[in-house]
Amino acid sequence: MTGSVREDGFPSSGSTDMSPEQRVPEWGGEDLADPAGAGADFDGDVLGVDPTELSDEDLIREMHSLHRTRLDTLRHAADSALANHLRRTAELETEYLARHPGREVDPSRLRDA
Repeated sequence: MTGSVREDGFPSSGSTDMSPEQRVPEWGGEDLADPAGAGADFDGDVLGVDPTELSDEDLIREMHSLHRTRLDTLRHAADSALANHLRRTAELETEYLARHPGREVDPSRLRDA
């Protein structure tokens, strides 16, 4: 059985073989792979405050904002905007997990193994 491939070379919708990061052509590009250029806008300024400099309240607020705009960004934003959104989400969530390694897990969110 072979899956259909869209005109742009990516598997058709419904495929779970690739993550969003892999489907965004610029995600693996040299401009984003270079730590010096990661997250820089056209003027070379870094987009967003370093998550380590945010208070807990600001960190949560930033994550709320990103999650609120996630679907719209995924569906309608330019590839570069989606790549930036993915990068920023990863930065903020990584910082949150570093600050809260023993976060409370809701038992109703667990699945049977």
